[in-house]
Amino acid sequence: MTVSKKFKLIWNIVTGAIVALFVVVAILLVGVRLVGLEPYTVLSGSMEPTYPVGSLIYVKSVDPQDVTVGQPITFVLNEDLVVATHRVVEIDEENQYFYTKGDANESMDGSPVHFKNLIGVPVFSIPYLGYAANYIQSPPGTYIAIALGAVFLLLLFLPDFIRWMKDSPDEKKSKPSGKEIPPEK
Repeated sequence: MTVSKKFKLIWNIVTGAIVALFVVVAILLVGVRLVGLEPYTVLSGSMEPTYPVGSLIYVKSVDPQDVTVGQPITFVLNEDLVVATHRVVEIDEENQYFYTKGDANESMDGSPVHFKNLIGVPVFSIPYLGYAANYIQSPPGTYIAIALGAVFLLLLFLPDFIRWMKDSPDEKKSKPSGKEIPPEK
């Protein structure tokens, strides 16, 4: 096997792995929304060890009546639209409130969560992916992600472009263009 063929093989394996990685990350960050899950980044340690800081949790919307005591819920915490995930320790159905507590916290949260503030329940989480998701969602992370995607696309097509540039003008003319004109009868 020549050095050129070995390089091509290695190049194809590396670019294939990078494409697969990009696809998996895109599905985990965006594609899950197509099946009704909303990703959120865990920014505090209040739910450790269940949801460590930096985890990405996937939340499914549910009706407040389907929530049970002991279940973690994701909710809007305040007027600033801060989102939190804590465990339900008590439910006041008459006044439509959940009383919550973080797993790592000593005491219950200071204010109850109104049923209207319920976003949903976490279905699963992926440790550390939240760091990347949080970084990509705001500048300069957004710009870096776009630039890396552009560089990746360039590198993906670079071998074909180099091969095309090396072709002599005679070879370019002799290669079929895909549009064949039938011979006249």
